[in-house]
Amino acid sequence: MKARLVAVGERAPPWVAEGFAEYRKRLSHWLPFELVEVSPGLRGKGRDGARAIHDEGQRVLAALPRDIHVVALDGRGREWDSEALSRRLEHWRGQGRDIAFLIGGPEGHADQVLERADERWSLGRLTLPHMLVRLLVAEQLYRAAAMLANHPYHRA
Repeated sequence: MKARLVAVGERAPPWVAEGFAEYRKRLSHWLPFELVEVSPGLRGKGRDGARAIHDEGQRVLAALPRDIHVVALDGRGREWDSEALSRRLEHWRGQGRDIAFLIGGPEGHADQVLERADERWSLGRLTLPHMLVRLLVAEQLYRAAAMLANHPYHRA
């Protein structure tokens, strides 16, 4: 199984890029993980916000292979603690399909993206910067994979 993170937004700040690269490297032993950045829709004065969200959604969907399991990061999704995420990762592995995690733009995901998602994952009720979510997802996937491998990283 391979995983990808499809994220709206480009040019992560160095601290995010470095942290993501570190967890991606650690995770590679158990789960190859790639980042696909999608350009955000054009926003601003005189621009159609709904069109920006729709255009982002189209680019996100275009970045997905046809037979991939899709997990949209969404505040209305299911919350998992680290142990539950580990069990989900084991379940996803058992399906024998690649998996994509999706991070939307400033207003969240376009409707067509949420319709395509097989499930939704919430990181909690906090509003988080989308660039930070990249890092959190990578770390939590590493933690889940480490738990499945009986690695001592997770000490709860």
